[in-house]
Amino acid sequence: MSETHEMNEEPITPESIQENEQNEGVQGENNAETAETDSQNNFEQKYNETYDRYVRLIAEFENYKKRTVKERMDLVKTAGADVVSAILPVADDFNRAFKSFETATELDAVKEGLELIYKKFWKVLSDKGLEEMMPATGEVFDADIHEAITQIPAPSEALKGKILDVVEKGFSLNGKILRYPKVVVGA
Repeated sequence: MSETHEMNEEPITPESIQENEQNEGVQGENNAETAETDSQNNFEQKYNETYDRYVRLIAEFENYKKRTVKERMDLVKTAGADVVSAILPVADDFNRAFKSFETATELDAVKEGLELIYKKFWKVLSDKGLEEMMPATGEVFDADIHEAITQIPAPSEALKGKILDVVEKGFSLNGKILRYPKVVVGA
């Protein structure tokens, strides 16, 4: 019985089978090499894309750091500009008041003018968030919000550890203490 190959209708012999297997092996090796090369090319392409994104991200972050440092420096330089521009009208009022001292004949009018300037000055500061810290006499001393400059013997047992006198007012700006009130504490 003779067997024929379906495609080219040649008789199948042991030599043709061996030759066919060799051809398939070479094609398989070629396919494997091609697949490996494609895989390597695909890997290199993905690596290059990832590396490019990484380099761009690093550059973007460096630019961000430089920009924020510059913005912070500008903010520090101009941080007081808002307060200074708000105080300028008060300074102008003081200048006018000093000029009026030369020609003023009534002391009460000068006092009233200075009092108005004083009130305007403190209103500007309070509008900017400045608050006065004036502890009351007899209040319990708290080291977190008061600064004891001295201790004196308390006149009575009830005043021990309490504020006997306020030497200097304290101030806070938007809740942060700028200057602690200086107090005398009973011992």
